[in-house]
Amino acid sequence: MKIALAQQNYHIGNFEENTRKIIEGIEWAKKQGADLVVFSELCICGYPPRDFLEFDDFINKCYTAVDEIREHADTIGVLIGAPARNLRVEGKDLFNAAFFLYEKKIVAEVHKTLLPNYDIFDEYRYFEPAFEWNLVSFKGKKLAVTICEDIWNMGSNPLYRVTPMEMLVKDGPDMMINLSASPYNYAQDIVRNSLVKAHTLKYGIPMFYCNTVGSQTEIVFDGGSLVYDAAGNKVAEMKYFEEDYQVFDLAAIETFAAEKTVASDEPVYFSSADVGVGEDTIRYLTNEKNMEEIYHALTLGIRDYFSKMGFTKAILGASGGIDSAVVQALAVAAIGKENVRAVLMPSPYSSGHSVEDARQLSENLGNPYDIVPIKEVYESFLSTLSPIFKDSPFGIAEENIQSRTRGNLLMAISNKFGYILLNTSNKSELATGYGTLYGDMAGGLGVLGDLYKMQVFALARYINRSREIIPANIITKPPSAELRPNQKDSDSLPEYDTLDRVLYQYIEQRNGPKEIIKQGFDPVLVARVLRLVNNNEYKRNQFCPIIRISTKAFGVGRRVPIVGKYLS
Repeated sequence: MKIALAQQNYHIGNFEENTRKIIEGIEWAKKQGADLVVFSELCICGYPPRDFLEFDDFINKCYTAVDEIREHADTIGVLIGAPARNLRVEGKDLFNAAFFLYEKKIVAEVHKTLLPNYDIFDEYRYFEPAFEWNLVSFKGKKLAVTICEDIWNMGSNPLYRVTPMEMLVKDGPDMMINLSASPYNYAQDIVRNSLVKAHTLKYGIPMFYCNTVGSQTEIVFDGGSLVYDAAGNKVAEMKYFEEDYQVFDLAAIETFAAEKTVASDEPVYFSSADVGVGEDTIRYLTNEKNMEEIYHALTLGIRDYFSKMGFTKAILGASGGIDSAVVQALAVAAIGKENVRAVLMPSPYSSGHSVEDARQLSENLGNPYDIVPIKEVYESFLSTLSPIFKDSPFGIAEENIQSRTRGNLLMAISNKFGYILLNTSNKSELATGYGTLYGDMAGGLGVLGDLYKMQVFALARYINRSREIIPANIITKPPSAELRPNQKDSDSLPEYDTLDRVLYQYIEQRNGPKEIIKQGFDPVLVARVLRLVNNNEYKRNQFCPIIRISTKAFGVGRRVPIVGKYLS
């Protein structure tokens, strides 16, 4: 039997395009002589559809698409993902399902058992878990079909009480097939490989794992579909961050496994948060592998956000600092230099070299740029406010007026010419509230909002790996908002090398103050940093979507109260 995996990029709710793409994949598989072609989880409607699932019209369109696709499943078996109605009165109205199509009919319908309800996932909000577990028979083979989370219930502390494969293995399957929509984070590929391998070793049968690829607002899917043989050996790992199609001969895989010794035992990771634990935090977060992946994830995130929303042009404020420089370079790589407009807005406190650095960056990248000084606008604000401010000393209010002036100018240009404003705030700043609402926190998409400052520096060095794109001075100079004379970020925040380590322990690892202090951090520093994080939730709650690259990003995957006393 020949099995094809179709790793595709879908668009949520774009039934015409998704259907066309799936049919195209079926026809490709037929030409390759495949007996079966496998697509990814909820490929019909795109993942995650969220509250679209509450509309009958949306579900009707899913069924219409399935009917159209099954007409092409004549001489080939097809596994696709779509929501299915629950005909029982009890429970939720829908299942997260896999439809097995053959000879133009729906031969089998498999329901997802394990419905993730953590981090960015909220499947139990919409779906009912499977009531029963049955193999799918096809051309003399018995297929154990599962859907994404169904294979993640392993380890000493499983999240669920039922494991689908434990039910399915009783009937002697010949292979495992998993339809997945597994989002990217910089450790997820290690965990996926680990889990798929663990399954093949435990059950002694091969696994075909088909993941989706592409970005859906803040969530990036990286592909990397997998095939492992019955002895736990990796047969194939498909492309990352792009579509890919491959065909595999089951007989050849079985022969290969029989000739190989059982793959040696290696650590099995059941959570991305476990990867890198014990290593130096900054070294792990900024290693070359992670930087390469993050670069591709962010460019894909920008590209898909623009293409799927029908946008073509981006604008950003270019300060001559590291954050805006990295965002500008990523945007140019994602949507083309002609579609990225940088606006340099020097204030009375901007240094001459910052303007020159920002100008040089645009010339290196070849994108259009404008220089719009804000001195007159800023002074007009101060003049207008002087009867109210009276003789009060210069402070944060005056600093923030500069930032909000820039935000106003950027949004004016955005409105006038149809640009989408890219936000340049990083995770360290967002965590501690080091940003101005309606100023530098404005934007339609947060590009760096899930990268700590030390990661931003590492990403800049990665961008410069072949030639100097980002001027060296931008990377080496001390970070500064330049909103008052001789200002540095370190005037308001701990040094980023220390700050980021504490933030990572609190946000990603969910360690409390006692656990963090035990790692050698100053108690006063820890209390201060955690207080900053919790006190600034109100700012993050008003922030734009952030491209997710970590195990715990700000946004839909991290839900904490705005009004709360804990550690504040």
